Amino acid sequence: MKLSDFDFELPDELIATRPVRPRSSARLLVAEGSACGGPILDAQVFDLLRWLRPGDRLVLNDTKVIPARLLGARVRPAETGETRAQMDVTLLSPGSSGGWNALVKPLRKLREGEQIEFSAGLKAVCSAKSGGQAELHFNLEGDAFEDALNAAGAMPLPPYIEARRKADAQDREDYQTVFARNRGAVAAPTASLHFDAPLLEKLRAAGIGFTHVTLHVGAGTFLPVKVEDVATHRMHAEWGEVTEPAAAEIAATKAAGGRVIPVGTTALRLIESAARGSGAISPWKGETDIFIYPGFDFAVTDGLMTNFHLPKSTLMMLVSALMGRERMMEIYAHAIAERYRFFSYGDSSLLLPEA
Repeated sequence: MKLSDFDFELPDELIATRPVRPRSSARLLVAEGSACGGPILDAQVFDLLRWLRPGDRLVLNDTKVIPARLLGARVRPAETGETRAQMDVTLLSPGSSGGWNALVKPLRKLREGEQIEFSAGLKAVCSAKSGGQAELHFNLEGDAFEDALNAAGAMPLPPYIEARRKADAQDREDYQTVFARNRGAVAAPTASLHFDAPLLEKLRAAGIGFTHVTLHVGAGTFLPVKVEDVATHRMHAEWGEVTEPAAAEIAATKAAGGRVIPVGTTALRLIESAARGSGAISPWKGETDIFIYPGFDFAVTDGLMTNFHLPKSTLMMLVSALMGRERMMEIYAHAIAERYRFFSYGDSSLLLPEA
């Protein structure tokens, strides 16, 4: 399997830089069956009940995106010459020793032991540099750190949006799901951005079940695949948890004949991680680097709600594993021809491999 097998031409104007409002009014492409030539239907997210049945279960990632983008200044004593230099910091994940792993630009201008000052009284010391990243230890902890980060930070928009505009105050609402509760992600589970309170209530009233799991999405989700043989690609690790009640709900749905449909590739990767080895869902907590590409044997997933992904990305490989590569190319050709909006703030799809 070659990286080029997952490439396609995407017009720049189809890359969404703002979401539609209300959230559930986004367009929804519904593909039933994995065989080429199967039905591809055009709808909107609020039409989901046309394809969901009582007893089906949606799996939602309840991770909460932190305002992980910080602009600060490195400070040195005056006798060293240059005393201040602007630093662009993106927090990636909590470190093993109480700090944060972070991307810092320009990293070459920051030495170990030096301090970066941000607004809102937030400061960080660089304790180590390795692999193009820095480990930062902040002067605040707990609620004080969270309050300062909320005041000083900006939402970490994906690179393809940042290249077109900077994050602003509106992104604090737009780039967060309505059910976010466990903080720690630096990228949103974007398929879930289409849900609002009225849609959730409508689905619940119709007998659709909801299970919350947590996968803290990392910046590595945007890293390009650099190998031509996709089987040799190694995924970044992300922390997640499927609690005992969550696993029990999913298992009960499977036993009763309902469909388990994760909302987003993050929720899918997590529940499939929790079923590795045994082939059945069970409570699970830890870091997962599961890589799903064609040939993968799905143990839990019966369908997927997801946005439209980048060419040659691991997410394009994941949906191809679920539906088949040729079928996904057919689906994406339809989406482009019908002018669907792509990527994080774009439209959505409902992929049901069994028609």
